[in-house]
Amino acid sequence: MSSAASNLVNKVWNYCNLLRDDGVSYGDYVEQLTYLLFLKMDYERTHLPGNRKSTIPEDYNWASLIELDGIPLERHYRNTLENLGKELGILGIIFRKAQNKIQNPAHLRRLIVDLIDKEPWSALSVDVKGDIYEGLLEKNAQDTKSGAGQYFTPRALIDAIVEVMRPRPETTIVDPAAGTGGFLLSAATHILKDHNLDRDQRRHLETKALHAVELVASTARLCAMNLLLHGLGNEKNIAAGKDSLVAKPSVNFDMVLTNPPFGKKSSVTIINQEGDEVKERQEILRDDFWATTGNKQLNFLQHVRSLLKIEGRAAIVLPDNVLFEGGAERPYASVFCTIATSIPCCACPPAFSTPRASRPTCCFSTASRPAKRPGPARCGSTISAPTSTSP
Repeated sequence: MSSAASNLVNKVWNYCNLLRDDGVSYGDYVEQLTYLLFLKMDYERTHLPGNRKSTIPEDYNWASLIELDGIPLERHYRNTLENLGKELGILGIIFRKAQNKIQNPAHLRRLIVDLIDKEPWSALSVDVKGDIYEGLLEKNAQDTKSGAGQYFTPRALIDAIVEVMRPRPETTIVDPAAGTGGFLLSAATHILKDHNLDRDQRRHLETKALHAVELVASTARLCAMNLLLHGLGNEKNIAAGKDSLVAKPSVNFDMVLTNPPFGKKSSVTIINQEGDEVKERQEILRDDFWATTGNKQLNFLQHVRSLLKIEGRAAIVLPDNVLFEGGAERPYASVFCTIATSIPCCACPPAFSTPRASRPTCCFSTASRPAKRPGPARCGSTISAPTSTSP
């Protein structure tokens, strides 16, 4: 990284520390930076050769913010976030349910004028912008109060998994629990590093190869901005606020890379016809699933299988007992081994998977069975957990 880029990184972090003194968390700072960077970069692109037209209404663009100060600035910024959140496409993804968390107008003014406006963000390389944003996301994940660690898989683990999977330029990849987009970014980096792409292959990687689904709107916006700052993805490839498990997928992919949520869906209490309280377990019922259960990781395991094309491959981070736990889920191990051609498995200690994780995890790599492949599937052995935290 150049000295100018390094200075910019330090400048971004210094502003973060300034706002933390006002009670603004890392997560809030990243969100506000997301909104402002998007507005500034959109405005910059309209002044580049080619005269690109902005999708942001003129009343809410960057120029409308830079002219204001004090209470009028704070009020207009709040109205900008609220109105852009009603738009469709990428604007709706970035600004959905957006709120201003910087209550001090003077600090908001400094963030807009001194940090964002003074830098030509669109002229910076995607590596510099990506490094800044990724660093903020990782710092946010380490903030225990924010709870954001559940959406952030350590990059060392992601890179190790992607290195094993080795996606190619023509590979279509989906993450049905995308979080902040780490798996997709690592896959793109691997492809760019290992292959000399022609124009069509690069266009495919930037606009068609990577697909993200994320249920939580605030996390989806971080994922979208993370991909955009790296020059990847668009509103067609990012499904924000969508529950992956609701329905059978309409599109299949060559590869699935994901770290889905763990646990079981809670039960709901209802009153029956006799007036008694009864608990009704929330379960996922789909005709493409081999079992009906409220177990999230097992439902995602089934969903991943449905996402794959014939000969498709997947790598999934799951609790280490997912294939072999007892009770009602016990038969799933043999069933899953039957529908996959291989299940290599590597176990990881809690500290390696997510910050302050309380249980060990494992990484499954599966391959979809060809339509006419004879013979039984193979189930790989489990490798004992490493003693260090490096992959």
